[in-house]
Amino acid sequence: MTAPTQDPSPAERLSTPVDGVEVVGALSPSRAGDFMACPLLYRFRTIDRLPEEPSPDATRGTLVHKVLEDLFDLPAPDRTPERAAEMLAPRWDALLEAEPALAGMFGDEGPDVVAWMDSCRTVLRRYFDLEDPRRLEPADRELYVEALLDSRLLLRGFVDRVDVAPDGRIRVVDYKTSRSPKEGYEAKALFQMKFYALVLWRLRGVVPSVLQLIYLGNGETLRYEPDEDDLRATERKVEAIHRAIALARETGDWRPSPSRLCDWCSFHAYCPTKGGTIPPLPDLEPEPVDASVDESDD
Repeated sequence: MTAPTQDPSPAERLSTPVDGVEVVGALSPSRAGDFMACPLLYRFRTIDRLPEEPSPDATRGTLVHKVLEDLFDLPAPDRTPERAAEMLAPRWDALLEAEPALAGMFGDEGPDVVAWMDSCRTVLRRYFDLEDPRRLEPADRELYVEALLDSRLLLRGFVDRVDVAPDGRIRVVDYKTSRSPKEGYEAKALFQMKFYALVLWRLRGVVPSVLQLIYLGNGETLRYEPDEDDLRATERKVEAIHRAIALARETGDWRPSPSRLCDWCSFHAYCPTKGGTIPPLPDLEPEPVDASVDESDD
């Protein structure tokens, strides 16, 4: 979805009940994914709150997502590749106005801004090979959802798109400007979607019929049909992740998990596997809210 936003300050702690129930913690799919990939990465983003330089790939995802969101504000006949391409420049100008630091991605050490904008057009054009937005009327776009589990763990996130059929069936759609996962790696990609499906099930009492990931990096679509057993398993998994996070907070054991994903990590200067030095832990009481609910495109 959009590029990561800063987690709340230490003053913005989890202190108020939700619907009168005391909350033990909160998770979004992005932060749950961070912890599963590397507990130290989770710590750097959520506990230490270390700054990250903007990335051309993540910013491309932000821009393309914004165009696809706004595309459905147009009358159906106007939702064409040409109109979408015309929307890129003004949306980019708006992003730059809101976050001037994005301009620093380009120059001597970064990509050429003209070539980068061309790559955004290429990615956006692929969307129209996969769907005809003139025939779609989404029920929701960039929908914020949250649900409190019986364990008092709060789950929340932003869903790119929710389609509701006349008979009430729900399709959850997420856009990715990256390439589709290789065979055998679909489960990791679907975790985010099952997370959203679980929250929607708890909110609406209906299990979404289809989870759909649209990969604009190579023009492929991944679809999955969940059932109640899937979502109960997802609930157990996110609760186990939260327990593991709580244990790491108690023990101070935020060990790194080196992998190929390290190549894209922003925290090499602080990671011992890259010769960096881990900073001292800040005050950890009480548990901070996981408010990074928007999903960056990878």
